[in-house]
Amino acid sequence: MNEVIIATKNEGKAREFVQMFEPYGIVVKTLIDYPELPDVEETGETFAENALLKAESAARLTGRPAIADDSGIVIDALDGRPGVYSARYAGLEKDDKANNRKVLEELDGVEEEKRSARFTCVLAVSFPDNREPIIVEGACEGRIAYEDQGVNGFGYDPLFIPDGFDGTMAQMKAAEKNAISHRAIALQKLRAALPELAGEPK
Repeated sequence: MNEVIIATKNEGKAREFVQMFEPYGIVVKTLIDYPELPDVEETGETFAENALLKAESAARLTGRPAIADDSGIVIDALDGRPGVYSARYAGLEKDDKANNRKVLEELDGVEEEKRSARFTCVLAVSFPDNREPIIVEGACEGRIAYEDQGVNGFGYDPLFIPDGFDGTMAQMKAAEKNAISHRAIALQKLRAALPELAGEPK
């Protein structure tokens, strides 16, 4: 497998996948390269259900194996919210700053030891033939900061401090983040489950 289709139009996710697959000589195409394809309504109640919906649609419409990511942040003090609603937590329009602002407002007054959270990523691979889809999950544990910090990354990166670090993911260089992120952990599991992706870095 020297080329994969990532079923996303999120430029931040697309950029991370390109960076992760590049050392293995794998070309990444995304739904940004297929503007004619319709958006998939994420009607699932779990990350896995939504990832599979997106992967199956992309594989069916392109006739190529497709990988879809569904991910988000799970905050313990908010009973697991935003969870699967992470991208649209502050409203139907995807607005990272508004989402982060809403999380900070809801955590106002919550002390540091109760601000635990984790980024979760589920990757689903769907094939245009009759092969069973593959689903793997990765998580990165950490806590929510008291304010936005850093300008790198996207989504909730400016709020999320991974365990073992003092700064947020948005304060990390891309290579540093890609070594520990929920997406990187899920991708490692996917490479173990899918031999075609298990080449050695070039």
